Amino acid sequence: MSPTTAATLETPPTTRHTKRHLLSSADLDRDQIKAILDTAAEMHTVQSREVKKLPTLRGRTVVNLFFEDSTRTRSSFEIAGKWLSADVINVSAKGSSTSKGESLRDTVLTIAAMGVDALVIRHSASGAAHQVAQWVDAHVVNAGDGMHEHPTQALLDAYSMQQRLGDLEGRHVAIVGDLTHSRVVRSNLITLRTLGAKVTLVAPPTLMPSGIGAWAASDGFELSHDLDAVLPTADAVMMLRVQRERMSGGFFPTAREYTVGYGLTRPRLETLTRANPDAVICHPGPMNRGLEIAADAADAAQSLVLDQVSAGVAVRMSVLYHLLSGEETQS
Repeated sequence: MSPTTAATLETPPTTRHTKRHLLSSADLDRDQIKAILDTAAEMHTVQSREVKKLPTLRGRTVVNLFFEDSTRTRSSFEIAGKWLSADVINVSAKGSSTSKGESLRDTVLTIAAMGVDALVIRHSASGAAHQVAQWVDAHVVNAGDGMHEHPTQALLDAYSMQQRLGDLEGRHVAIVGDLTHSRVVRSNLITLRTLGAKVTLVAPPTLMPSGIGAWAASDGFELSHDLDAVLPTADAVMMLRVQRERMSGGFFPTAREYTVGYGLTRPRLETLTRANPDAVICHPGPMNRGLEIAADAADAAQSLVLDQVSAGVAVRMSVLYHLLSGEETQS
């Protein structure tokens, strides 16, 4: 890393967006997204440093409040906060008083009363983060609420694609799979469209969300049930996990039939790379290898799966920086 880059990081960027919370991808306009991604690019260099520590958020306290299991999101928020020198505390549902019957409101008010600066919350109920933001004075970051949104995932996905493809304006991104149960798809759709990308959602009819047709008509993205027709024009293909834990059955006949119709199989990988050698493959994880994505595709040179994990730390460092450094204004 050059001395210039090091100095830049020790004196953080001066261009910040000043939203109080990050609850939805719709909270961010194009300039604000670009500011976060530009800062993330600077933060990303910290991962290659011998000492991975910046003084930026020294004295700040961040609580990661996770009511659902998580590996990537929780770990990356924890690392992000610690690398920015914040005091980070992790609270899970199993280790909190919610397991004794305490309400979400009482839990977050109790934590906020301790003087914390930010709450990063994941909850199974859609809208939970929005509700928490009404109850506390601390900054609130939505780390996934039910089947609703996951804004930092969309930011890191856009960052990963941008690092490989350049400006996403006019790029064609296909988002494929279990759209109905995914909180990733809504946030990605909003973020990618804000950045000017062309988006096509691909899924069997049983996994297309209710009302998606009206949204597509008003916002200009496309819908398809035919993955093979979409692949040849795609610059990026994002495969979504089949969320069997949220399904009660009947969404598709068998796992094999789903893979045949909508999995990124080896033949489809060959079709994609033949049509566009520079096309990339994304997956927000965790992956069901052999179901929605073949091992050949997950591990291909075009795969950004591990790039997304690495980007997650940098993007979440950027988000925490933009929310917590300096003086803020109410959104």
